[in-house]
Amino acid sequence: MSQPAARPMSPAEWAMLIALSLLWGGSFFFNGLAVRDLPTLTVVVCRVSLAALVLIAICRIAGVRLPRAPRIWAAFFGMGLLNNVIPFSLIVWGQSHIASGVASILNATTPLFTVLVAHVLTRDEKLTPPRLAGVALGLAGVAVMIGGGAMAALGRDVLAQLACLAAALSYAFAGIFGRRFRALGVAPLATATGQVTAASVMLWPLMLLIDRPWTLPLPGPETLGALAGLAVLSTALAYVLYFRILSSAGATNLSLVTFLVPVSAIILGIAVLDEVLAPRHLAGMALIAAGLAAMDGRILRLLPARRPDDRSPE
Repeated sequence: MSQPAARPMSPAEWAMLIALSLLWGGSFFFNGLAVRDLPTLTVVVCRVSLAALVLIAICRIAGVRLPRAPRIWAAFFGMGLLNNVIPFSLIVWGQSHIASGVASILNATTPLFTVLVAHVLTRDEKLTPPRLAGVALGLAGVAVMIGGGAMAALGRDVLAQLACLAAALSYAFAGIFGRRFRALGVAPLATATGQVTAASVMLWPLMLLIDRPWTLPLPGPETLGALAGLAVLSTALAYVLYFRILSSAGATNLSLVTFLVPVSAIILGIAVLDEVLAPRHLAGMALIAAGLAAMDGRILRLLPARRPDDRSPE
């Protein structure tokens, strides 16, 4: 399937990407509140299950009917597996052994994996020098923002780090896999609903087996509010934007959101939690902006082209 993925993103697509990064950046805040009272896997299941209920209700209000074809539901389960079940489980396990800063650096490798996977599996999202340079600058920006302490921890707990890298690779395959829903004629809202519904079906047995939620105390209002924020904002609304961007801008452009999420998380921390903006945050944001500009390619095309008859002064 040919898609308009190689072109620079439009202002509307950039706006959706930034909004998506804010929604996913806010998930760190909601997660931090929810895991105080609930096991991680229970939080994940509540997140996708509540999001599924919200999206099903929105589909009914909007008059969007979920497909019934078995091949489309097979695709929903494949997307839920690649985009939720595998990466969520690997990241949860990995973060029980390594710091969140290290996990953030490893998660930011998603665009690199996406560029490589898209180059092999697609015809219209091939690897180019600007894209590779943009990924390198973005990774450097994330590493600078996270700080030297997290960088020094790289190399320890190798299995946990490999788990986070495998999660990033799964996200990359999910971005490529999700392109098929446009060819199948499935709307972004229906795709988001089908994915989280399928992920919920797969995750519930695992959560019941491991967390045994009937033995847990009832969560307080703060935890319930955090779960609602995770489900409605960081999952339901976020995945509607995710699939809309994917259908129009392609997997490589969509993967850039992982560079913007740390920026959004830091900005939200400053605005909501009165955290302090450090010089490394500004330096990291500048590198990320340079990487995004390189991958978008629009600024590079504004530079004057060198003509063959140009001569360097002697």
